[in-house]
Amino acid sequence: MRVLSSLVKDNIMPEFNYKIKIAGRTLKKTIEAPTKEAAIKMVKNKTGADLKSVKPKPKEIKIPYLDKLTAPKITTKSITIFVRMFATMIDAGLPLVQCLEILSNDPENPAMSTLLKKIRSDVEEGSTFADALRKHPKYFDNLFVNLAEAGEAGGILDTILNRLATYMEKNEAIKAKIKGAMVYPAVVVTVAVVVVTVLMIFVIPVFASLFTEMGAELPLPTRIVMALSNFLKRWIIVIVAAVAIFIYAFKKYYATEQGRVFIDSLTLKLPLFADLIVKSSVARFTRTLGTLISSGVPILDSLEITARASGHAIIEMAILATRDSIKEGKTIAEPLEATEVFPGMVVQMIGVGEQSGALDAMLAKIADFYEEEVDTAVEALTSAMEPLMIVILGTTVGGVVVAMYMPIFNMVNALK
Repeated sequence: MRVLSSLVKDNIMPEFNYKIKIAGRTLKKTIEAPTKEAAIKMVKNKTGADLKSVKPKPKEIKIPYLDKLTAPKITTKSITIFVRMFATMIDAGLPLVQCLEILSNDPENPAMSTLLKKIRSDVEEGSTFADALRKHPKYFDNLFVNLAEAGEAGGILDTILNRLATYMEKNEAIKAKIKGAMVYPAVVVTVAVVVVTVLMIFVIPVFASLFTEMGAELPLPTRIVMALSNFLKRWIIVIVAAVAIFIYAFKKYYATEQGRVFIDSLTLKLPLFADLIVKSSVARFTRTLGTLISSGVPILDSLEITARASGHAIIEMAILATRDSIKEGKTIAEPLEATEVFPGMVVQMIGVGEQSGALDAMLAKIADFYEEEVDTAVEALTSAMEPLMIVILGTTVGGVVVAMYMPIFNMVNALK
């Protein structure tokens, strides 16, 4: 008992790891308590959730600098999980501050825990939830903040957060599919570059010295490969530096408004990728706009937020042009059609939604349809890229190998 009093007095309270189940997910948290029984009682009183286990927290072994390198970061997935959990807790009747306190106690992601503690502190000091989020634009954009503000004002924060979580999950799913489609060609091209570079720098010179000693007349393909090998060996550092400078300059140029417009306009003309880009942009546009309108955000504000969240300069310009036209009293469908960016079917369905007074429901249906279209487009792109990449890899590596063996084949034929 004296030891326990000493611990409490010195503020060295034992820590316990516990697991609770909320919204079908198991959360791992940490709580300070004098005993395990006290920890169980505190967790039940604090969360009211299904308690799975409570165990003493094991001692941590810290290695300098390694913790920083391996520490979890705040990702979009982290934010999405937070929103879903937060919405479930609010829907269950827990006070906002208590929800933030529970979710901020996350030992597995200290960065997310720190962020939520800052938000909770601002709310406790009198800020609205939306204003507290607005202080962290890196993690919560205008879409997030405006929806939270609309939810607070209308007293439907749980409903809004559930819509937002659904939107974020679907948006992340589209991004994951597009990234997945890019992985295969990126891997194949990288392998081809690495293999050819290794052949040129380390293997070809061995053959070159052998052919030089033999004094045989070399075929043209062999001479070309040997010349490329000599060039690569001599200028490899310069080539790598030039590629790095090009990537840096490209990023700088794309960061400018002019560069972003120019490059994004080129992406809409790419033979294999244009269709996927348009369909994914339409899905994101309709999902975002539908979520905002159904949450009570004014149409002009919704269009501006949607434009900024589009992720594509040409789509953004088209949406902003539509917003300007609506200010003059026009419908959404008419200026959207004039931009010539959105497919005719999308424009017609939006027009029907406006006339029927169910624009948000129509936008949700369009988003569902085009999200399925994105799946189809990704499969079609992958199917088209696979044989193309195989041909590129086979031609590149096989061409180098054949060119180096041609003199040997000629010599063998000459000896017959």
